[in-house]
Amino acid sequence: MAILAVSPTRMELSRLKKQLQLSVRGHKLLKDKQDELMRQFLDIIRETRALRDEVERKFHAIRHAALLAKAPFPDKAVLESSLSSVPQIDFTMQTKNQMGVYVPVMTFSERKPATTLSLSPALQKSKEDFETLLPDLLKLAQMEKKCVILAAEIEKTRRRVNALEYMTIPQLKETIRFITMRLEDAERDRITRIIKMQDFDIAPEQ
Repeated sequence: MAILAVSPTRMELSRLKKQLQLSVRGHKLLKDKQDELMRQFLDIIRETRALRDEVERKFHAIRHAALLAKAPFPDKAVLESSLSSVPQIDFTMQTKNQMGVYVPVMTFSERKPATTLSLSPALQKSKEDFETLLPDLLKLAQMEKKCVILAAEIEKTRRRVNALEYMTIPQLKETIRFITMRLEDAERDRITRIIKMQDFDIAPEQ
């Protein structure tokens, strides 16, 4: 491990020791953050998979019923009937700070038309069933986006943890050890010179 390009002085040694303490403390905080983010990520992954399976199951069941309901009618008539009563949807998205990570929080409100035109009760029910999927689809989109954001933050935190653990902290320790040895060598040389000067009855320089 290469040492830092610094002067081997006591002042520099003191500064590096403080920097090492901060780096060790920062490493622990980042490691704790990484572990907590990973725990949250695994939880949200499980919830997302369960919700996606549920949405897909509902969608296929509703789609099957809709195909049966529209079978007696021309496609154009079914399309015109569907477009005649499209609900008004107001969508908003905000963010929430979660351990320094901003995750999306989505909400929506739905305003149904006053009157509806449907070719049959079965088609109308299929349309209403599809509309009931909107809250789950919104929640699924929110959860999947949160997964992406958390995964990116975990990777960024992991790189910072590794940089501290395998580069910064070892380099600081090695530099501190080097400066300490240099200062100890200098102190031994100073003492040796004093002893030799005393042997020759020469007073040491003040």
